[in-house]
Amino acid sequence: MKNRDIQNTEDQQDTKTTSENHGLFKFALGVRHYQSGLLFLLLLVGYALRVNMSVGIVAMVDNTSANPDFEEYDWNEQKQSLILSSFFWGYVLIQLPAGTWARKFGAKILLTVSMGVCSVLTLLTPVAANLGGWVAVVTLRILLGVSQGFIFPCVHTLLATWVPPSERSRLGTFVYAGSPLGNVLMLAISGLLASSSLGWPSIFYASGIIGVIWTALFFTFGSNSPEVDVRITPTEREFIQESLGQETDTEEIKKLTTPWRRIFTSLPFISLIVAHSAQNWGFWTLLTEIPTYMKNVLEMDIKKNALLSALPYLVMWLGSFVMSPISDYLINRGYLSVGNTRKLFNSIGLYIPMFALIGLGYVTKDHTEIAVFLLTFGVGINSGTYVGFMLNHMDLSPVYAGTLMGITNFSANIMSILGPLFVGLIVSDATNPVEWRAVFFVAAAIYFVGNTFFVIFGSGEIQPWNNSSKRDGDELESHDAGKSTETVTTIIK
Repeated sequence: MKNRDIQNTEDQQDTKTTSENHGLFKFALGVRHYQSGLLFLLLLVGYALRVNMSVGIVAMVDNTSANPDFEEYDWNEQKQSLILSSFFWGYVLIQLPAGTWARKFGAKILLTVSMGVCSVLTLLTPVAANLGGWVAVVTLRILLGVSQGFIFPCVHTLLATWVPPSERSRLGTFVYAGSPLGNVLMLAISGLLASSSLGWPSIFYASGIIGVIWTALFFTFGSNSPEVDVRITPTEREFIQESLGQETDTEEIKKLTTPWRRIFTSLPFISLIVAHSAQNWGFWTLLTEIPTYMKNVLEMDIKKNALLSALPYLVMWLGSFVMSPISDYLINRGYLSVGNTRKLFNSIGLYIPMFALIGLGYVTKDHTEIAVFLLTFGVGINSGTYVGFMLNHMDLSPVYAGTLMGITNFSANIMSILGPLFVGLIVSDATNPVEWRAVFFVAAAIYFVGNTFFVIFGSGEIQPWNNSSKRDGDELESHDAGKSTETVTTIIK
């Protein structure tokens, strides 16, 4: 009896020590932070490769606004809209399978190959324009979209594996904040590059080289999960696993069959699709068309245009670091549930920009400072969506987070295609502010409808089909029901 008491005391002390170590580890830098840093750089580089055409095309069709020594192309507004939207034609094709492939084959190899291809295609853009004109550029942008289609499903898969729920808002937002920073840097330097002695081709050469560098870094230091990472300490691995509520068995997760029927009949998930789609319509309409709007309506030169086009995304990047710790604080202290916190910040991110867009519709070239303020404020406050719908995939299902992101990103990027095309149909005279007003009003209405649906039907609770292990993917096996409930309790705590 005495020996048993001694053993029990030692076990309690070991458990207490492990718990204390985990508590201290929450505040220490670990491999999960380094992996998050690589994903942050991925989105920074990825978005730079996406938006380089937004400013580049302004110089390509009007070399007097940049360096006149380089080729100029006679592309009308419709052709320009096709070029700007063609990225998303390829992008949406790969979304649905990308999340499932990331879970089955590992996100690391998919991201390494896709970003390597994307970087090479970017480097080839000036050659494509010279040899094949706008048709060749559209074709290249479609292929570039296919290569980038793996990014968000893979990032969500890695975040769901690496990031404890208590750090989800902070690390998740830190990673996704790479996208507005990529916009900022690319938009800010594109005008300078286009006006330099290297001309507009340097926009694509610079961003392509950066993409090659990231690919090499991630191939060397990236990792699919804590279970397979050789640099992680046992303490950090246990901390992540216990925080996620289960010992993550990567091989077992690979064998799971996606519960497609239950996912597509889940109302919280449907509301997530609607919110993501609404966000993308407004975000990408503004991102791809702001340089054209500022040049033709506000009559700003390309250098000032590029810098001011970047300003809203700088504010968005900074705003994300204000909102993410507040979100985690509200959730971890129990002031708001996960679901209500997501809805609160998503409303900040969509309702307030809605009013800014309405105001923007009435601004003329005589009040450019008001236009800059509304654009900066409207896009900047949109950062609330990073701790709104953007993290909700992991709330609903950590196991299938990448698959869910692939589905919502597929639907959302159909909106990304339609948004710029809608501008091409509505804006026949790029200098007419009344036509641009219709563009802004439609985006505002879509913001309102999308977020209202999410507020009414969204949820922050893990869904029953998250731990489904039956091979048809449509029902939970009875022996997993208890485990699923336990996981729910752990994650929500």
